[in-house]
Amino acid sequence: MSHAYPAPAKLNLFLHVIGRRPDGYHLLQSLFRLISRGDTVHLALRDDGRVVREGDLPGVPEDDDLAVRAARLLQVHAFAGAGVSIRLDKSLPLGGGLGGGSSDAATVLLALNRLWQVNLPRQALQDLALQLGADVPVFVFGQTAFAEGVGEILHPVSAPAAWYVVLMPPVQVPTAAIFAAPELTRNTSPIKIAPFSAGMGHTGSHELQPTESQRPLVGHNDLQPVVVGRYPEVARHLEWLARFGEARMTGSGACVFASFGTEEAARGVLRQLPETMQGFVAQGLDRHPLYEYCD
Repeated sequence: MSHAYPAPAKLNLFLHVIGRRPDGYHLLQSLFRLISRGDTVHLALRDDGRVVREGDLPGVPEDDDLAVRAARLLQVHAFAGAGVSIRLDKSLPLGGGLGGGSSDAATVLLALNRLWQVNLPRQALQDLALQLGADVPVFVFGQTAFAEGVGEILHPVSAPAAWYVVLMPPVQVPTAAIFAAPELTRNTSPIKIAPFSAGMGHTGSHELQPTESQRPLVGHNDLQPVVVGRYPEVARHLEWLARFGEARMTGSGACVFASFGTEEAARGVLRQLPETMQGFVAQGLDRHPLYEYCD
């Protein structure tokens, strides 16, 4: 019997590149927000120990699929004979900066952690997730998060209720090429994070405290100027959306978004979208739908 599990997209509400490690990895600060739009992962347990992907994912061989790799990685911690068939219903674009593949992998980890009765705690599951990619741990973390390091150091933060208009330019942006770009700014000043108050300290929630030299909490995306300079379609979508509010790119692109206080306002913007563009409205999530699947 197959079970269906949600794999929500993420937005980078800001993404700052604050340095570079000697090994070439970039040091980042970002604010991750999960949203109500995403892929669906279908899992069916097998008793032959095999991890199999059903269906095709254009351009992604089975052995390279993060969802398949996630299941095989967790198998090491599972009881003998554990196997699974995986089928993905994709609604998130590849190379869009919405974290679709990473979210699929995290949903596989969260769901199989319960279905296979592995019962790893959240931090252990995040450590496994990091072996798959820098964006996978935040989906296991499962909350709005301020991220540091290469994206693996996560702090829970509060974010106001919001609805987002997300546009999907018809291009795939290669993340590695954008981070390697000579014109990329790599010295944005770090943001400090501090507890809300002693009274809220037990919740683990934090607020971001910009230094005086920083822009307000909303920040910016250091990768955006690089992508805009190389992909006119991204620039065109940003320019259109900026007519209705502050528009910016998520991740390394290509998708762009703007925030609105109500669903009505967001849908009012989407209704005006030209026929030459594609987009959707999604609500910001405080927690991953599978958050309770591990401790």
